[in-house]
Amino acid sequence: MKVFEHKFLVTGGTGSFGETMSRYLLDKGAKEVRVLSRDEKKQNDLRLSLRDERLKLYIGDVRDYDSVDHSMVGIDYVFHAAALKQVPSCDFYPMQAIYTNTMGPANVIKASKRHNVLKSIFLSTDKAVYPINAMGMTKALMEKLVISESYSSSDSCSSTIFCCTRYGNVMGSRGSVIPLFLRQALDNHPITITDPLMTRYLMTLDESVNLVMHAFAHGESGDLFVQKSPSCTILDLANAIINITGSHSDIKVIGTRHGEKQNETLVSREEMLKAIDQGKYYKIPPDRRSLNYDSYFEAGDIGLSEIAEYTSDNTLRLSVAEISEMLLGLSFVKEAIKR
Repeated sequence: MKVFEHKFLVTGGTGSFGETMSRYLLDKGAKEVRVLSRDEKKQNDLRLSLRDERLKLYIGDVRDYDSVDHSMVGIDYVFHAAALKQVPSCDFYPMQAIYTNTMGPANVIKASKRHNVLKSIFLSTDKAVYPINAMGMTKALMEKLVISESYSSSDSCSSTIFCCTRYGNVMGSRGSVIPLFLRQALDNHPITITDPLMTRYLMTLDESVNLVMHAFAHGESGDLFVQKSPSCTILDLANAIINITGSHSDIKVIGTRHGEKQNETLVSREEMLKAIDQGKYYKIPPDRRSLNYDSYFEAGDIGLSEIAEYTSDNTLRLSVAEISEMLLGLSFVKEAIKR
């Protein structure tokens, strides 16, 4: 596709998603892929891993508008992945979550408009739906900032398209539970689970890239895209890892951490009213109603009581055998078992 013969910026590009996205874009023939991140060690690792002169590394922080602005000169498309993602850390340091997860995206929006970027896609999380923790709340505000651009786009001189993707746990991403369970199982240490009945969505890194590329291909300003993903209980996930490793580990229940939910939600009940089923994905267009409330004093949406939200409890639930098969399809799992 000729569309890949452009310049791309990936914020947070040294993270699990960012690295996978950068590799994907280079493989597709991107003219240039810029990575904006704070960690020079991870940037050097990425440089050595990819070894591609089209990769350009920018040290900077999305909290700082000047560094975002500098990294965006001449850029055609932006993938905003930089974020604070650890739920307990964000609950202990909520202002830091606000700076990175809300003010950072505001800087990306501002710079995208200034440099007439064609499209900017922002990565969100299931924790932004009915949020109970600082990470989810700040990501929910990020979504509102992005969607609000679709309301004012007709009044703006900018033609940039802004849209979002939202997904649950990405299997094997840094700080996620699967690498921890693998280490515990392979060392025959107890596998520490928070709550046996807690459910979480399962999604691979490749699927996260595919979701973003679906938004890249089909997103209009204000759209939010969700992949229909299967889920599992934490207990079944632990048992699947014991099965594939042949471990003799026991399972130890340690209780939920700060800000954790029993189940996660990818699409709220209110959003399901307007969600468009695209097969593997849901497209959630923005609410185009204006602030003229007079029109809605006597009439509003109908059918809210007849529809359910899309959660990790009511999606397709995987068995231990199905989880095992999915895990064995991941390269980092096979490598860990081989070692």
